[in-house]
Amino acid sequence: MSLMTKPLAHYSHIRKAGDIYYVAGQGCRNPETNEYAGLTRDSSGAIQSYDIKAQSKAVLANIEQALATESLTLDHVIDVNVFLADMKDFAGMNEIWNQTFANRAQKPTRTTVAVKQLPGDNFVEMKAIAYRSQK
Repeated sequence: MSLMTKPLAHYSHIRKAGDIYYVAGQGCRNPETNEYAGLTRDSSGAIQSYDIKAQSKAVLANIEQALATESLTLDHVIDVNVFLADMKDFAGMNEIWNQTFANRAQKPTRTTVAVKQLPGDNFVEMKAIAYRSQK
C-alpha cells in the first residue's frame, strides 16, 4: 500500500462503491514528514506566508497516492471539488491544475469554492471521484 498521510479522524482516504471510487478531501501534508507544503514560518512556528502552487501540487500528489492504492491514476478521475481558503489563490491553483490535466485525453469536471477555513495548515483541499469499469 502506498504511503498516505494519517487521517485527522476515522475515515478512509478512498472508498469504492461499484465502479466509482471516492477520494476523501486531501490536503498538502507530506506523508513522510507530516509537514505542510509551501509554508514559511517564523521562529515561533507561526505561518508568515504560503505558496498556493506548492500546496496545490502536494494536494494532487496526495490524491494520486490515494488512487494508487486501488491501482488508479489521475486519468480515472471524473470530478473534483476544490476548496480554497481564499479565492485570491484561484489563479495559482489553476496554473497547477492546468499543468496536471492539460495533456490528459479526458479531463475531469471541477467545482471550485472558497471556504472560511480548512483543517490544519491547508489553504487548498481537493476531493475527487474516480471511475473504472469492472467489465
